[in-house]
Amino acid sequence: MACITYLNSFSAPNALEILERCPEHEVVRIAGDAPIEQSLEILGRTHAYQCVGARDEVPLPLRVGPEFLARAPELLVVSASGSGVDVFDLEACTKAGVLAVNQAGANAQSVAEHALAMMIAVRRAIVRADRVLRTGWQGSRLEFMGTDLAGKTIGIVGIGNIGTRLARICGGGFSCTVLAVDPFLEETEIEQRGAQSVTFDELLQRADIISVHTPLTSDTRGLFGADAFARMKAGAVFINTARGSIHDEAALADALACDHLGGAGLDVWDVEPPQPDHRLMQMENVIATPHVAGCTSDSLHNMAEHAATQLLDIFSGKPPARPVNPEVLPKFKKRYVQILGSPH
Repeated sequence: MACITYLNSFSAPNALEILERCPEHEVVRIAGDAPIEQSLEILGRTHAYQCVGARDEVPLPLRVGPEFLARAPELLVVSASGSGVDVFDLEACTKAGVLAVNQAGANAQSVAEHALAMMIAVRRAIVRADRVLRTGWQGSRLEFMGTDLAGKTIGIVGIGNIGTRLARICGGGFSCTVLAVDPFLEETEIEQRGAQSVTFDELLQRADIISVHTPLTSDTRGLFGADAFARMKAGAVFINTARGSIHDEAALADALACDHLGGAGLDVWDVEPPQPDHRLMQMENVIATPHVAGCTSDSLHNMAEHAATQLLDIFSGKPPARPVNPEVLPKFKKRYVQILGSPH
């Protein structure tokens, strides 16, 4: 019935096992290092395109934009492996009648745990202590004196699946005051998710630690620049496990270099992975990881199951569980019937 194409691999093998249960669908793999024309030829007849959401892992011609869509006239669905949809031009998808979906929530626990680990590790200088101890350090352990997380004020930017999980961990497990800003949620909903609803400026001024959990969009690109960092509380810690480019890397380095901020935990970068001589990589109070917050065996299994199940549901006529551009649904349904006929 439908041709489902995936780039390189799903996040875990269980996705293919799930898809095999419906042999009426054709499942085709394309390789990121294969000749582009060969891949585009396959995509020209595909109905669904499954792709990793991190932009630096996808060759430019295989990112979904106007040119890609023009070469894939029967494409109905584009699906990201995680919650991020950096490789999809959502405006172009909507214009073309292509539904974009993600797997939001599948890796919420893993990313929340990673953000929490970074908070504690930065405030307790765990990574720096480990490094110097291995070099034969013989100094005073007071050099690594940190502060407890318990009772501190945590600011969460974007309280969706991941932000909500982190809010509940910090509030319930560490008795933290949790503040949150999210333009898509009402104050009562933010409170139900375990946080106090505040303005962005209030969050900057009050939080001891700020953790970012918002998608990269035109509104959030550069959200944390020199002005935002200057308004943050002196000694505060900045954590970003969401997407690179939400924070200005040069401005963050400046805020750390002048000791206005106390440290940072960064899992995402403008260019991934960052070069070893990157300014932030040279700072002792920065913990750096290579976009691995959601990469646990548990979360990858969950994401694969979510992706495969959602695609099968869509091609059986069920509504998508996690649409990213829901406004496209009327046009998508018309194209679906035109291309594949009415679903059973």
